[in-house]
Amino acid sequence: MLKNIFSNFVFSVSAAIILVLVILGAIIPKKFGIVAGKLFDFTTVNFGWFYLLAVFIIVLFLIGLAVSKYGGIRLGREGERPEFSFFTWIGMLFSAGFGAGLVFWGIAEPMSHFFSTPFASVEGESRTAARIAMGYSFFHWGVSQWSVFAIVGLVIGFLQFRKQKDGMVSTALEPVTGNKPAVKNIIDTLAVVATVMGIATSVGLGVLQMNGGMNAVFKTENSIAIQMAIILVIFIAYMISSSTGLDKGIKILSNLNLGLAIFLLLFVLIAGPTIFILESFTLAIGDYFTHFIEYSLRLQPYQEGSWSRDWTIFYWAWAIAWSPFVGAFVARVSKGRTIREYILGVMVIPPAIACLWIAVFGGTALWNDLNKDAGIAAAVDADLTSALFKTFEFLPWTTMLSVMSILLIFTFLVTSADSATYILASMTTSGSLNPPRFAKIVWGSLMAAISAVLLYAGGLEALQTASLISALPFTVLLLLLMFSTLKLLKKEPLPIRKADLRRFRRLEKAANQDEERKKA
Repeated sequence: MLKNIFSNFVFSVSAAIILVLVILGAIIPKKFGIVAGKLFDFTTVNFGWFYLLAVFIIVLFLIGLAVSKYGGIRLGREGERPEFSFFTWIGMLFSAGFGAGLVFWGIAEPMSHFFSTPFASVEGESRTAARIAMGYSFFHWGVSQWSVFAIVGLVIGFLQFRKQKDGMVSTALEPVTGNKPAVKNIIDTLAVVATVMGIATSVGLGVLQMNGGMNAVFKTENSIAIQMAIILVIFIAYMISSSTGLDKGIKILSNLNLGLAIFLLLFVLIAGPTIFILESFTLAIGDYFTHFIEYSLRLQPYQEGSWSRDWTIFYWAWAIAWSPFVGAFVARVSKGRTIREYILGVMVIPPAIACLWIAVFGGTALWNDLNKDAGIAAAVDADLTSALFKTFEFLPWTTMLSVMSILLIFTFLVTSADSATYILASMTTSGSLNPPRFAKIVWGSLMAAISAVLLYAGGLEALQTASLISALPFTVLLLLLMFSTLKLLKKEPLPIRKADLRRFRRLEKAANQDEERKKA
């Protein structure tokens, strides 16, 4: 079995690339960090427009597909029903998609925008800045980010469960790129490298926040040694979980994550400034829809500034880097759902949960700064990882909330890494739905190693760079996936709609009655 794994081109080449990066980062961390910074600037300055335009086009494409005649086609055989319950499905989407990242940025982002606004004409830490901060945070965690996951998962799920083909990105692109082995290997290798960088970014962010939480609760220091220890514990946990399979470890942890997240959400909603939160949520939804096109395509060519590059472009690149993993995982847990149900579920429900989370936690922090001069925004500007725990200081049961949040971040990271090891192992073993344990161990180890190296070499900036650079070539593949999807669906017989079926039965009944009258 090992011989077969190592003879797989995608496994060998992608693992070698990640291993080389790990070694370089460990041996020359300073130079590694400097090069990463230069690559970050080069990518954002020259290709930021491309990220924004690509994601906007994908959103429009999926909305159009959901309302089209193809929306009734099922990701599975006709009559097949969903494999997981609705609650479990949403829990898996939420946990694998962006749970840990949302806990990190749920307060850190709106407070960052509140302190230093997206627009130079708006004064920081003002009520206008607070409104803009909430609306922009909703935009970053809304439909656009999830559209990237949805397009990948849609075509993979269609091929896996309706056409009984493997779930490889290269297979999904065959209608456009053909089935030459060399081309397929390059595509799948790009997908694997992007996935590893995307998950490494999330693990790194979560580790930074856990370290910040431990500092707030247990007074431990913020140090690279503690961060390495946290990564080691997470690695052990997700490798144990991955050995139990999709129906046990990931399913149980996903339900635990969602349940714990809902508890924290409801507690802060009730204990915090409830009316302010609900009003902020409602207003921000309106601002989100009002400014959607403007924010989707906002760059700064006529003035100096890097705000769009540091925030929107980074978010889109991070989502794109995640998309091979999240898309494949979303496809795996969406078996039996129609295309319309899939698109609406993936692009509406997780973003709605994310926006509510930001309104509750970010709104609580904003209210305290606006009305109590709490200084949360200034603390966040000094240290992003302190956002959540600084806010808890103004709520009852501070220690309990902090401990539960650390646990939530931990379980989110374990679930995401667990899911990623499964998907990476599958992607590097020709799309196997039950990849060998050895492949999971290799990818689990490499993910932990690259996360540790990125933290060691440059912290948050190195993590952001890893996602941004690895996402660039994969953005081109995402656009090609749209054409591939259309080609596949055009060849598919459309399901009979209920209205058409009822009309057919009425006509059939009328014809039978006419036939009986003629005989009489």
